Amino acid sequence: MEYTQLGRTGLKVSRLVLGTMNFGPQTDEAGSHAIMDAALDAGINFFDTANVYGWGENKGRTESIIGNWFAQGGERREKVVLATKGYANMGPDGEAWPNHDKLSAVNIRRAVDASLRRLRTDHIDLYQFHHIDRSTPFEEIWQAIDVLVQQGKILYAGSSNFPGYKIAQANETAARRGSYGLVSEQCLYNLFERRAEMEVIPAARDYGLGVIPWSPLHGGLLGGVIRKEATGGRRTGGRAADVLKDPAVRAQIQAYEDLLAKHGLEPGETALAWLLTRPGVTGPIVGPRTAEQLESALRAVRLELSEDVLAGLEEIFPGPGPSPEAFAW
Repeated sequence: MEYTQLGRTGLKVSRLVLGTMNFGPQTDEAGSHAIMDAALDAGINFFDTANVYGWGENKGRTESIIGNWFAQGGERREKVVLATKGYANMGPDGEAWPNHDKLSAVNIRRAVDASLRRLRTDHIDLYQFHHIDRSTPFEEIWQAIDVLVQQGKILYAGSSNFPGYKIAQANETAARRGSYGLVSEQCLYNLFERRAEMEVIPAARDYGLGVIPWSPLHGGLLGGVIRKEATGGRRTGGRAADVLKDPAVRAQIQAYEDLLAKHGLEPGETALAWLLTRPGVTGPIVGPRTAEQLESALRAVRLELSEDVLAGLEEIFPGPGPSPEAFAW
């Protein structure tokens, strides 16, 4: 496994991030524990979750699965850089109560304490804001975070799904307060969806944030979806199924799969390896449902893409270009 520092921090994290969103909804507790053991054995030390994972009536279930894994001992907690998120209302669906969601100081404190209980730990290494809160000023957010840092309950703060201007606002406010500010941004970024290159990634790099791409295969679209359809593989669903309805997109994905077949490369592994070449990227989040999917993701770290392959990928999936040139002269 390769390691890098998370943004401007001294924290060393693996180039792959273990995403846990499938733990509970897709993979049972025993299977989830096996995947976490295998990830740790392979050198993955960066685990990402969120308080809302488990979804619906099972919100918080994923954090509980991780907490039960930590409780098995063997220095599991000590070896892991633990990242979770807060923002969503954690009450039963349809029974939202005021101040039980978003980023008020009240809810940040409540959400962190609840996550700590489920995760069965005394601290969270990276606490991430799952979305922007248009109603809460950053002065209040940083006041709450600074108290939690002083209490030792969290060490670093990060963002998720923030636009570039909110990254700037957050860290300029932090600087005025003498707070450390955001150290990471978790955003939708992959070969097919490259809009983050316009402003989010430049802002993250300028402010010293590590970029953590989520959905690196765009919901399976970049994982050999057309080939799997042809061979009777797993049925396409979600984001991939929606965009494949467009004939132009299907032609684009066919060209992608043809290029990789020519070079003897696996689509999913190539999509991950491409992200690892991108400036500012700490590591993509991989969310395996099975041990076999984890093995495939691990191969991406060792995969070196030739200049011919990189040029072909750029031709098939051209980026938007830098801002403001992408939308101005």
